[in-house]
Amino acid sequence: MKTLVLVFHPDLTASRINRRLTEEMEKQVGVTVHRVYEAYSDEKIDVAAEQRLLEQHDRIILQFPFYWYSTPSLLKKWEDVVLTYGWAFGSKGDKLHGKELLIAVSTGAAEENYSPDGNFKYTVQELLRPLQATSNLIGTRYLTPYILNGVMQHLSDEELEQSAKDYVTYALNPELALLAVR
Repeated sequence: MKTLVLVFHPDLTASRINRRLTEEMEKQVGVTVHRVYEAYSDEKIDVAAEQRLLEQHDRIILQFPFYWYSTPSLLKKWEDVVLTYGWAFGSKGDKLHGKELLIAVSTGAAEENYSPDGNFKYTVQELLRPLQATSNLIGTRYLTPYILNGVMQHLSDEELEQSAKDYVTYALNPELALLAVR
């Protein structure tokens, strides 16, 4: 299975968490890592190139830090211009049908904040519903998201290394359900 990891982080070089997750994924065989903000620092997305990348892979991973209970802005723009009618959806838009979609997200706040009784009142899975709805529209199989919570609470180097390995294991083998969603 060929896996495409689309990394949406506006400053990956300054990111300890997403940079490490990306580096670990780049070591894997059969995985293409695409650093979207680096590719399009001017935000002028090459739609044809992005669509070709998507067509060449079986599993698509959208990796990003959770911003204001949502995605970074370039991911939303990417969805708007790449996932077009007649290509990704609509009566003839079937280019992504049967592929898998995995969301890999890191949150600054601890897991307990993302619950009906927590500070934010919603789970991360609930807040990711628009991406799940998009998956339904474009005909991909939505996999249980990989969620790394509490990254602003100073993950130790050892915890980060384990999280990077857990991410790769989960992302490349989600059917094994070896890891509990965090």
